[in-house]
Amino acid sequence: MRVRPAARPAARSFAGPGKAGYTVLVATVLALAVLGVLVATRGEAIDGPLAAGESSGHYAEPESVGDDAAVAMASAVRTEPGVPRPGAARAAADRAARLDPLPPSSPLEAAPRDPSPAIGPLFYTDQDGPAHGCTASVVHSRTGDLLVTAAHCVYTDGFRTDIAFAPGYHDGEAPYGVWVPTSVDVTPEWMRNRDEDHDVAFLRVRQVGTDARVEDVTGAERIAFRPALDRPARVLGYPGEGERPLACQSVVRRESASQVRFACAGLPGGTSGSPLLTDVSAGSELGTVVGVLGGKEEGGDDEVSYSSYFGDAVERLYRRATAG
Repeated sequence: MRVRPAARPAARSFAGPGKAGYTVLVATVLALAVLGVLVATRGEAIDGPLAAGESSGHYAEPESVGDDAAVAMASAVRTEPGVPRPGAARAAADRAARLDPLPPSSPLEAAPRDPSPAIGPLFYTDQDGPAHGCTASVVHSRTGDLLVTAAHCVYTDGFRTDIAFAPGYHDGEAPYGVWVPTSVDVTPEWMRNRDEDHDVAFLRVRQVGTDARVEDVTGAERIAFRPALDRPARVLGYPGEGERPLACQSVVRRESASQVRFACAGLPGGTSGSPLLTDVSAGSELGTVVGVLGGKEEGGDDEVSYSSYFGDAVERLYRRATAG
């Protein structure tokens, strides 16, 4: 479990506190649980506003709630005038581009990388000031408004209602605007007992004041269900305290029937929900999402990351999220 300071949204656990440090950490977590406070793991925030949603795992966000989150973000990020719409051209170029062979990072450790338009941090606006603590990515759908992230980034004893997404974010700038949820979907298994095999969530989003679709603005990753594994992959995600993303290339492998693993050091708090990408275009850098950091231990440790396997349950969740 990846833990960050309680004052901000949290993500991924850290390595090396020693036995005494773990004792203190466990005691602190237990004390917070007794008080009914949300414990910050690799990608969730504490003390945030919550909504019950439906028992099916669906939450429809009232427009006024999203509007409030967008207003709060105005004090935290700069947005470009106008809305870039490179999605269609990028998609065409992507189809024609060669695939990046994704050689393993050397050393096998995350390092700074330029932002990708379809990937960005999830901000939680009900803090001292908006702060990001998870990562999400735009994935292709017929509705053109879909994100994927880890379930623990959006639901812990209730759906977070102060979420905003800033694709391509860097250095305080949101070049593709700020997007807020219209709906969030997780599985009932996650709602009931935080089942690590169901640590996946889909969000449909909108941009306040426009009728733009996020996929038309940023382009979108593809998504694969029941993907083949033992393949080169890239992770790109935002550290909770950083203004630019980190990336690492390794091999996505089977951990169990319901989990996959990705060995790479240095993916810290904030990278929960980051996409595991295969078949990445060398031109657009768009790829195919085969997992999101989360799952086992809600993400892993400083050496190995995990994801719930994108099997039948995740496909059903995707279909439900994009229905209607």
